[in-house]
Amino acid sequence: VQLQASGGGLVQAGDSLRLSCAASGLTFRSVTLAWFRQAPGKEREFVAGIRWSGGSTTYYADSVKGRFTMSADSAKNTVYLQMNSLKPEDTAVYYCAAAFRLITSSVRDWGRYAYWGQGTQVTVSS
Repeated sequence: VQLQASGGGLVQAGDSLRLSCAASGLTFRSVTLAWFRQAPGKEREFVAGIRWSGGSTTYYADSVKGRFTMSADSAKNTVYLQMNSLKPEDTAVYYCAAAFRLITSSVRDWGRYAYWGQGTQVTVSS
């Protein structure tokens, strides 16, 4: 499994960015793909995730709910994170991650993810 994240950059508060994560070596079945972020001096935190198990369910951290949208294109084996109304506190390195046969209660636990892409920096200036 390989994950390739892209799309980070430097933007101003209120702007939008879309991150992409191209996945290889997996299909969107019985897998969970998620975005995590880590700011300097802080722990890695869950941002959003999609869990496929029959259908799919999307999860968001409370801090991004209503501003961020995670989506998937199975034909391209790619997931996206559309980030709107960005705030300076969204500044972090963003990582995509994958895990197989993850139970619902573990979706937000970064320690449960075996596969990680390289990070992409998102910087939001005030």
